[in-house]
Amino acid sequence: MYRSVQSRRPYRAAVLTFALAASACVLFAPPMAGAQSKTTAKKSTVKTSKSSTKAATKPATTSATKPTTTAATTTTAAANAQQPDGKQVYSTTCAACHQVTGEGVPGVYPPLAGSEWVNGDEAKVVRIVLHGLTGPVEVAGETFNSMMPPWGATLKDADIAAVLTYVRSTWGNKGAPITSTKVAAIRAATTSRTMPWTSAELATVK
Repeated sequence: MYRSVQSRRPYRAAVLTFALAASACVLFAPPMAGAQSKTTAKKSTVKTSKSSTKAATKPATTSATKPTTTAATTTTAAANAQQPDGKQVYSTTCAACHQVTGEGVPGVYPPLAGSEWVNGDEAKVVRIVLHGLTGPVEVAGETFNSMMPPWGATLKDADIAAVLTYVRSTWGNKGAPITSTKVAAIRAATTSRTMPWTSAELATVK
């Protein structure tokens, strides 16, 4: 009815072997889990680093572009705001003689509408505004003999450029625009001029 001692030994040896194997699994399992955890943490750190780099790059590009565009727009708007209004300059300076319509006063003040002087050489018309005009002058087939006062001391280069550009592009006139740079160059070249021009003198201006 009872087993012998020798028959029990293989059974005990098997149990002991199983217990040792289980202990080994318990001892070695944590380091392996820890290594796997470290590997996962490293991958997560790399992904986070790449995401941070991309996030840092995109806003930099956007922020670098928008201020430039805004600055350019602001500069353009400021430049346009500083440009004189040629029509306004004409109304306050020229309209009293040449009239709002640019037709002038028959026999007294020559017309600017359709005038060969207005639509012609810019070097001549700029000189007339800077220093004035005196003596007989033929405009549109009619001779006028009145005196136009000089406006160089009153109007700035930009004002003269604006008003002449307005006159040369209004009432059917087809003259090209005149820049303040051109006016400044002619002013500098004629600083010694103290008398109004005559039509004969202007005929020699190139």
